[in-house]
Amino acid sequence: MHASAPRAPGVAVTRPRRRIGALLLMLAVAALLAALDRALPPDLTRYRDRAAEVVDRDGIVLRAFTAADDTWRFAARADEVAPLYRAMLLAYEDKRFSRHWGVDPLAVLRAAAQAAWHGEVVSGASTITMQVARLLEPRPRTLGAKLVEMARAVQLERRFSKDEILAIYLTLAPFGGNLEGVRAAALAWFGKEPRHLTPAEAALLVALPQSPTRLRPDHDPAAARAARAKVLDRAVAAGVLAAAEAAEAAAAPLPTGRRAFPFLAPHLAERLRTGAPAAERIATTLDAGLQETAEGLLRRLAEGLDPKAGVAALVVDNASREVLAYVGSGDYFDRRRDGMVDMVRAVRSPGSTLKPLIYGLAFDRLIVHPMTVIADVPRRFGAYAPENFGGGHSGEVTVAEALQLSLNVPAVAVLDRLGPLSFDAALRRVGVTLHFDRRIGRPTLPIALGGVGLSLEELVTLYGAFSHGGRVAPLVTAPVAATPRPGAAEGEALMGAPAVWYVARALRGAPRPPGYADPQGAGDARGIAFKTGTSYGFRDAWAVGFTDRHTIGVWVGRPDGAPCLRCVGIEAAAPLLFRLFDLLPAPDDAPVTAGGPPDGVIAGGTADLPPGLRRFADAPTVARHGVAQAAGRLRIAFPVDGSVVSLGASGGAGRLATLPLRAEGGRRPLRWLINDRPLGEGDWRRGASWQPDGTGFVDVKVLDADGNVSSATVFVAARAEDGAQ
Repeated sequence: MHASAPRAPGVAVTRPRRRIGALLLMLAVAALLAALDRALPPDLTRYRDRAAEVVDRDGIVLRAFTAADDTWRFAARADEVAPLYRAMLLAYEDKRFSRHWGVDPLAVLRAAAQAAWHGEVVSGASTITMQVARLLEPRPRTLGAKLVEMARAVQLERRFSKDEILAIYLTLAPFGGNLEGVRAAALAWFGKEPRHLTPAEAALLVALPQSPTRLRPDHDPAAARAARAKVLDRAVAAGVLAAAEAAEAAAAPLPTGRRAFPFLAPHLAERLRTGAPAAERIATTLDAGLQETAEGLLRRLAEGLDPKAGVAALVVDNASREVLAYVGSGDYFDRRRDGMVDMVRAVRSPGSTLKPLIYGLAFDRLIVHPMTVIADVPRRFGAYAPENFGGGHSGEVTVAEALQLSLNVPAVAVLDRLGPLSFDAALRRVGVTLHFDRRIGRPTLPIALGGVGLSLEELVTLYGAFSHGGRVAPLVTAPVAATPRPGAAEGEALMGAPAVWYVARALRGAPRPPGYADPQGAGDARGIAFKTGTSYGFRDAWAVGFTDRHTIGVWVGRPDGAPCLRCVGIEAAAPLLFRLFDLLPAPDDAPVTAGGPPDGVIAGGTADLPPGLRRFADAPTVARHGVAQAAGRLRIAFPVDGSVVSLGASGGAGRLATLPLRAEGGRRPLRWLINDRPLGEGDWRRGASWQPDGTGFVDVKVLDADGNVSSATVFVAARAEDGAQ
């Protein structure tokens, strides 16, 4: 055996030290890279600055808003694009995308070899991840920038999944002009979502980011066609597409220009966007197809109206109270008609459209019945003397006929009995506040004829009571949360089911606009119950109608509040209402009164009613020459309706003195009510008194043994010298 060669001194110790040193160096480099990764993370600002979109109930875009830099840039996920587009993209841009770690070494070697052989750059080595790094932080095309992109690509791969990286690319890739991302491109070039792309469309969208300006099909169709063909050839080579399919796609026509982005329901979109400025996707309850058809219909029909008149409409699904169509104006961009003003929310005079609610409350409180006889004759209510819209009077009619014919004097008489304050309070309880003239400050009898302010949205909300058993709840324009507040959907009670049935039955028999009455004269085939209204001076025309399934409201008028030529409810608004009902599926609609009356309905004619409901007690008898006579009828002598009563202190701390009550006429025993609450138990004489608990408006009523009622609204004030507040 040969003796082994002697080792140099210290060799056995040096090699392990070198290995340890190398390991420590690698750890130090790794630690440095990790520190740099934390200190200099990828900047995702551009990715997060995306356009907002308002969508319908099925996710169809209604209207979009550009990003902060005026770019159309929508978020897009990998599972939201057509699988064929995704396969073509990877085959063309980065076929080893799923296997590399941000930088593809094989692609780098291939690009370097080609550059060395040809003396110039022949092909790039950028992966999709490297392109994402460049899209997030654009830099000049230099070698240094390329090295930064490679480092950023590794960072991105460490932080995100492949699908997340692909989502960033699909959101930021340029497609010409201010289009970024495949969703914006698909909508602008083809008018569709990227999940529905054809092979020809997908190939063009794969090619466009290579040179977005040069390859735009509306700028250079030949270049765009050649680029698309190249993508198709690559797809065939990769087995993504059959040769026959590629040939057919190559022959498909190119888009000749960009399409406008969807612009439906602009008023509601702006309203919801204002309420949620940070939201990227805002869902609504609208039906995009119905919305588009309704807007087109109203835009066309508005051309036959006053040159400066606008239109607005709401279509509501009764079952859910969801708004299916929201038309704030016929044409948003029509400056002549002030199209940018949202007339769904504008406060206007509702004309006679509150009459069904007045009668409904009167039915509910047994003040009148549809078959109660009431006199339509000239009459004064203090200084107020209402007149019918067409002039003249009808004499004695039933309450149902008075509602169908929209007679003014009977409606004011019923409101007088019901009490304007009581009517206002009833609407407030269900969430709708009437807008009064500040100079008056309180509800008065003219509100029966439109002497008050209300929006179309509020009016349609109130009419929702007629399809929900008398209960009112807000309309729904955005999907309700999975766990809504208990009782929110049911709403607050405005009137009972019998009153709803009475009103709906009467309104089904209202005179129809020309062309919408059936041959038997019983309304229309759908049984639409509806009411029209015309405000003072022909400033507003209204029509609100409902069936079992839908409620629709229409407003016509000048947004500037000026008188409007031919703006009469039955002539201008009612035809639009019925045309909108024609857009809905006919088999889905049925009369609200179908299926028989609910419990509590008093059927029959006038003779079948209780004595107190056969004739309206406050209605004067018609004299030979049409002069009203009212001798001996029940009335409140004190306090006087509309007066201010100043009371001193009663001796208790801060308490006012009692308010004396005095009635004349009527048959005893009498019963007094304060704000619809009985004053006390038992029978009362003609004189009584009430102890106020503070100052403010008070609704005083007295009922006699025959069911007659007289009412007065007064303001109770404290004498200044008493020091009461």
